[in-house]
Amino acid sequence: MIRAAVAGASGYAGGEILRLLLAHPHIEIGAVTAGGNAGELLGAVHPHLTPLRERRLADTTVDVLSGHDVVFLALPHGHSAALAAQLGDDVVVIDCGADFRLESADAWSEFYDTSHAGTWPYGMPELLTGSGPVAKQRAALGRARRIAVPGCYPTAVSLALAPGLAAGALTPDDVVVVAASGTSGAGKGLKPHLLGSEVMGSMSPYGVGGVHRHTPEIEQNLSRAAGATVTVSFTPTLAPMARGILATCTARLAPGTEAASVRAAWEQAYADEAFVHLLPEGQWPRTADVLGSNNVHVQLAVDERAGRVVVVAAVDNLTKGTAGAAVQCANLALGLEETTGLPVAGVAP
Repeated sequence: MIRAAVAGASGYAGGEILRLLLAHPHIEIGAVTAGGNAGELLGAVHPHLTPLRERRLADTTVDVLSGHDVVFLALPHGHSAALAAQLGDDVVVIDCGADFRLESADAWSEFYDTSHAGTWPYGMPELLTGSGPVAKQRAALGRARRIAVPGCYPTAVSLALAPGLAAGALTPDDVVVVAASGTSGAGKGLKPHLLGSEVMGSMSPYGVGGVHRHTPEIEQNLSRAAGATVTVSFTPTLAPMARGILATCTARLAPGTEAASVRAAWEQAYADEAFVHLLPEGQWPRTADVLGSNNVHVQLAVDERAGRVVVVAAVDNLTKGTAGAAVQCANLALGLEETTGLPVAGVAP
C-alpha cells in the first residue's frame, strides 16, 4: 500500500481529499495534520468521515509528514513552499494551494503578497497545450515528484474554452467569463459575509474588475492552449449553495470559422476523457449533476447574431476543482491508473 499524509486536513479541501482516499484501493491514510485544529479528533471537525473519526490531528511539521510516499498539502496560499522545500525528492508532493501554479513571477507579485516560490508541473491532465491537435498537459505529470493542483475556477473555465482556442475557432482577445461558486470555495474560516443569513436567497459579485487571484492562472492556461496571449475579463459571483461552480464563458468566433464546425473541436478534445464530458446538444450543465464527482460537464452554443461562442461548464469545486484533481494527479505521479479511487457519478437529488 502507498502511504499518504494530508496537511491541512481540517479544512474543506483536506476533508475532501480524505473522503476520496478512503475509497482508494492502493492508498492508505497516514498522518493527518492541521494548524489551529491540531490536537482535535478528526470526527469533531469532519463528522462525515466516520471511518477516521478517532484519528487525532497532528501539528503540520516536516517530521510528521516525513516517511510517506505522497503528501497532499491543503494549506492556505503562501504556506506550501517552505514546507515542501524540506520534504525530500523521494516523496511525491501534491500542492492544492496556489504557490506553484503560475509561471510568471510578475503575475504572482501582482495578485499575491508573498514572493514567487517557483513553478511545478501543472496538474490539469486534460488541458490542451497547443503543441498539437490533442496534445495535453497529462504528458508532464507521469512520475512527476511535485505537482501544482489547479484552482477551482481555472478548472471550469480552462476546460470550457481551451478546445476552441487550440483549434483556432475562437479569438484570444475578447474572452469574458462570469462564474458562480458555492461558499465552500472561500474555505472553512468564519467570515461574516458567508453566514447563512447573508448568503441564503441572495447572489453577489466579488473580485470585480480583474482583481480575482485566479485571473492570471486562467489566462496562463488559455494562452498555452491558444499559442497566443489570451486576455480574460473574469467576474466571480457567490451563489447560495455549499459547493459547485457554473462558469459561463464567451469568446468571439474566429473569422472564417463556420458555426456548424465549432462543436467538433470540443468533441475531438474530450472524446477519450474519463472526467470531462461534452453533453448532448440541447442539454446544459447543472452544478447538481456533478456534485461529489470528479466530472466536468460542458456544453456550447454559437450565438451567430453576436458572432460569439458561449460555453458553459459545471464542476464541483471541492472534488474535480480541488481534491479530485489532487488524487488524479497523484495517481499519474505514482504510476497508477488515472481514474483509480475517483467518483465518476454525481450525487442526486
